[in-house]
Amino acid sequence: MTAAPRPSAMLRPGGIALLVVVIAFLCNFIVRGVVDTFMVFMAPLEAAFHWDHTALTGVYSAYLITLGLMSPLTGQILDSWGPRISYLAGAGCLALALLTAGRTEALWQLYLGPGVLCGMASSLMGMVPASALLGRWFDRQLSLMVAIAYAGFGSGMLALVPLAQVGVDTLGWRGTYGVMFWAALALLPVLALLPWRQIAGGAAGNPRAEAAQRSAGRAALRGPEWTVRSALRTPELWLLIQAFFFTAVAAYLMSVQIIAFLLSRGMPAMEAALAFGVAGMLSILGVIASGWGSQRFGVKAATLVSFLGTLSGILALWLYARWQHPALVWVFVLTFGASQGARGPVISAVNARIFARGRVSSIYGLIFLMMSLGAALGAWGSGQLYALTGDYEAACPAAALAVLLAAAPFVLTTRLTRARELPPPAG
Repeated sequence: MTAAPRPSAMLRPGGIALLVVVIAFLCNFIVRGVVDTFMVFMAPLEAAFHWDHTALTGVYSAYLITLGLMSPLTGQILDSWGPRISYLAGAGCLALALLTAGRTEALWQLYLGPGVLCGMASSLMGMVPASALLGRWFDRQLSLMVAIAYAGFGSGMLALVPLAQVGVDTLGWRGTYGVMFWAALALLPVLALLPWRQIAGGAAGNPRAEAAQRSAGRAALRGPEWTVRSALRTPELWLLIQAFFFTAVAAYLMSVQIIAFLLSRGMPAMEAALAFGVAGMLSILGVIASGWGSQRFGVKAATLVSFLGTLSGILALWLYARWQHPALVWVFVLTFGASQGARGPVISAVNARIFARGRVSSIYGLIFLMMSLGAALGAWGSGQLYALTGDYEAACPAAALAVLLAAAPFVLTTRLTRARELPPPAG
């Protein structure tokens, strides 16, 4: 008589899959929350050293640039050496960034710490490795699981930024950076003790897990696989890049200047800040709803609803520039806010599905790099449009055009909306 399998053996794969989701969410929570606490530190740093405000805001630009440039390298690290190296290196960079920031005496230390090192940490512990690991463990529920990982960004901002403000008020900025450094350092042994071999292995029979094993040299090469170079010859990759790039352009054309725009139309500062904060909070729900919607109703329906929400918010704000009715602001908050980040889970999941038999992390790293460049272009463009026109309103039509360009790959072709695994090219 055959013995029944032990319950622990049956539960173990599900437990590892759940652990992967928890790691993805918490690491995004930590790195994004820590990065955005810099907004709290800017005022005390400016008061302590009398540095120019523009020079301090450049630290965040250094972070964005580093995050984008690091993304392809993070993909290579994950594909070649596995998630243990990626996550431990990211935690080490985060701890070193906070140590450097707490000992700041010169402006370059901020550019190195909260700028460059935090950008490296965010890449090594962020969505590039999270997307790849989730793709190895989930198939039908992949979009929803990626959405939960993305929700870590907004949750980290909501939780850690106010805590940092409390710390600055009670301990001072150096003391707060010191506490954050020790907390980040304590993360290293926790990450080191995780079962990375099982985490990297993925679910049995998952082609993305098998491809990852071949890429890392843990199994004999059994045929061709997708690389960044071969993926660049496919229209699918360029459609994914188009969608992510112009989504980021639209988002940063609006979000960087939104408070200044509302103030320029006579809204009280507290109400403008509240509108911005509520929009950011709604992004958490929007990201999860997008992941669930793509699983329940399909990629096309979920993405078009999210693009429609973004476009509706932009048009409401554009109308508010001429007719200052408070209802228009809340239309913007509800539609634009709930749509923020909603395309990220879908694009990540589609990439993992299309290039399942290949170096998924490296390919996604390239897509994420282009998204970061789109964000930088949008942030820069919003300032340039204001300089040319003397009004923040000019960003609205530019952002609306960017939304249409981002949505085009989901409307004019079925290559993404009916995404299937592509067979790797021979040789």
